[in-house]
Amino acid sequence: MASIFSYQSSEIDWCEKNFQYSELVAEFYNTISNVPFFIFGPLMMYLMHPYAQKRSLKVHLVWFLFILVGLFSAYFHMTLSFFGQILDELAILWLMATCYCLWFPRCYFPAFLKENRSLFCCLVLFASVVITFLAFIKPVVNAYMLNCMALHICYFTRLEYKKNYPKVNHLIKVAVILWAMALSTWICDRLFCPFFRRIDFTYLHSFWHILISMAFPYIIAIVIIVDGRYEMQDVLLEIHYWPQDQWILGLPYVTVKDEKANNESKSY
Repeated sequence: MASIFSYQSSEIDWCEKNFQYSELVAEFYNTISNVPFFIFGPLMMYLMHPYAQKRSLKVHLVWFLFILVGLFSAYFHMTLSFFGQILDELAILWLMATCYCLWFPRCYFPAFLKENRSLFCCLVLFASVVITFLAFIKPVVNAYMLNCMALHICYFTRLEYKKNYPKVNHLIKVAVILWAMALSTWICDRLFCPFFRRIDFTYLHSFWHILISMAFPYIIAIVIIVDGRYEMQDVLLEIHYWPQDQWILGLPYVTVKDEKANNESKSY
C-alpha cells in the first residue's frame, strides 16, 4: 500500500515539465495555481454567512469542501501520487454530492422519491460512498461518475435557462463562458501536449484551476437562486458581486432580504 503514496505513482501526468523548479514539487505551476481555492473559499464563507443562517449552516460545508479540493489538487500535482489523484477526484465528488443534497430542486427528483429530500440525500450519499470505495479499486469509475454528474447539471441548467429569468440567465452565461474556457485549457493540455511543449507553453492545466475556481461561485449562485424559488418563497434573494457590483466580472454571492419584514416596515 505504501507505493500509492510514492511520487509519480499515478498514471496521470500533465503537460508541465516535472521537478523543473524543485525536487519536492513535481508540477510547480499546477500546484501553486490552486491558491485561488484557499482565497475564494473563506471569502465566500464570510459573504454567504447571512444566507447560510437563513437557509442552513450546512452551506458552509460546501466552501470547506471547495478548499479541500484545492488542497488535495495541490498535493496531487506536487507528488503525482496515486493517493493524491484519488483524494483530488473524491473531493470533487463529495463537493458535488453535497451541492446536490442541499440545493437540487425537489421538482426534478425521480418520481419514486415523491419530492422527499431526505430520501434523495440518502440516495446521493449511498452512491457517493459506493463510488468512493470503488475509486481505490478502479479509479476510472470516479471519472465516469463525475462526467455523468456534470452532464446532468448541464441538462438541469438548460431547463432553468429556458424559463428566462434575467438574473439567473446572466449568471448562467458567465458560468458557461468560464467553464468552457476552463474545459478548453484542460483538453488542450491533455490532447495537444506535444505542440505546447514545442512552443514551451506547458501551463494550460494551471489555467484550468484558476478558471474553474472562478466558475464555481457562479454555479453556486445559480443553484441558490433556483433553490430560493422553490424552497424559500417567503424571502427575497439578492445577487451581489465582490468586490463591487459594478465590476464586469466579480465573485457572485447571495444575500437575504425578508419580504415580510420589508412590507411591515413600509406599513409603518
